[in-house]
Amino acid sequence: MRIQPVLAVPATLALALLAPAGALATSSAVAAPAPPTCRDSRLAVAATASDQPDAVRISITNRGGTACVVDRIPTVVFGDLDGAAQPVPASESAPYRLAAGRSAYAAVRTLDPTSTELRVVDRLTVAGDPSHRGRTFDAASLGAPDGIRVWEPVTTSWHPSQSAADAVLERHTD
Repeated sequence: MRIQPVLAVPATLALALLAPAGALATSSAVAAPAPPTCRDSRLAVAATASDQPDAVRISITNRGGTACVVDRIPTVVFGDLDGAAQPVPASESAPYRLAAGRSAYAAVRTLDPTSTELRVVDRLTVAGDPSHRGRTFDAASLGAPDGIRVWEPVTTSWHPSQSAADAVLERHTD
């Protein structure tokens, strides 16, 4: 059940009441609209084998001429298995701004090292936003000619450098 306030004050009136005298009259700052979601066709998605066992490095590049946003958690799915890699540390979806021509990086661990179970898939798909198709990479191109071993996969959020993503994965999966 939601509790309604007894006295509702419009946001503009509330700001006027809280602002210092004269601040509203001289302020011309207007919040800029958030960039739109990146179109899948404007993103270059890459995945490569990592020097760590059962890990993959991924990146996304905005090839468009303007900034746009992707989800801050990459969508990484494995073959025909249900679900996607879970974020480490645990976090919620939110926009991640990607400037024109810029890249973001994440690291994925496909197999929990303490696992006693696993599945083997022949491909993984990476997308910058859950609404995108993304790009599919076969196991051999990721240095796993016998298939990608998967059990309780995790992914970092996007980071401005691959070394930052690798450090987060290492810190949260040991």
